[in-house]
Amino acid sequence: MMKEVIIEHLDIKNMLSSSNKFYIIDLGCSIGPNTFNSMQHVVQVVKDKYHDNILEFQVFFNDHVNNDFNTLFRSLPVDRSYYASGVPGSFHGRLFPLRSIHVAHCSSAIHWLSKTPKELLDENSPSWNKGLIHYIGASNIEVMNAYVAQFEKDMEMFFNARAEEIVPGGMMVLISPQLSEHLLKFFGSSLMDLVNEGKLDESLVNSFNVPVYFPSIEDMTRVVEKNDCFSIERIELTHPKSKIVDEADAKTLMINLRAVLEGLFINHFGSKIAKEAFTRTILKSDEISAWMKINYKKACQLFIALKRK
Repeated sequence: MMKEVIIEHLDIKNMLSSSNKFYIIDLGCSIGPNTFNSMQHVVQVVKDKYHDNILEFQVFFNDHVNNDFNTLFRSLPVDRSYYASGVPGSFHGRLFPLRSIHVAHCSSAIHWLSKTPKELLDENSPSWNKGLIHYIGASNIEVMNAYVAQFEKDMEMFFNARAEEIVPGGMMVLISPQLSEHLLKFFGSSLMDLVNEGKLDESLVNSFNVPVYFPSIEDMTRVVEKNDCFSIERIELTHPKSKIVDEADAKTLMINLRAVLEGLFINHFGSKIAKEAFTRTILKSDEISAWMKINYKKACQLFIALKRK
């Protein structure tokens, strides 16, 4: 899909003029190897489309300052066809000079909020999320509204920053997971099990909410149109092939989610409670597998391709 939108909608001749330097960013790169596959794919598609141009590619790998950039750079492919740089910082703000980027890519990162909505932690707020760690499972619509409001604020900053950084005619591809949100409730139930057994203070659960919001097509369309600096070239829910999902391997899936979430849990609950909660969640494999068998055929990934006006 990324190849198709680049071939159909990217016009390098109008962007580069006399320059032969092509700049690509991966926002939320983590430590590889997925980021290397994505960046090489973008480079190769552009090369294939403009084989008559002698282009030099610069790829900027971006993530938070606490990302393990040492591991990232030690893992760089030796046969890469681009120059590599690291850019630490939050993608909710400016990272690059004015009109300097030709293609931006962000996979499985845009759903992370810049912070937890503060209303969720206030006992006197209608959005107080007592006993839960996410909006999934919350009966109070105000909890969902707080997440949506924070998402829209973050996306306003995100698109304003990218609108300044991306050249006119440049492209941005965003990919966001969908079904992962429902799996968070299993981690939350493990924490409440510990509360009910007297091993964890409930106030610690009440003061913890995972800062992720999984946008729908309608959500993304709304924030893009509000910004009005990008045109939507393609947006749809897709169903990527995955051995983990196809085989309904709940244990493997939850171990992967643990790798993503463990730092948040340890920071808030401490390593002992975090370890116990994750161990208990993995033991819920049968319950999780039953849920996966019902839902694994649903489209579970949002793909959106944007062009800078």
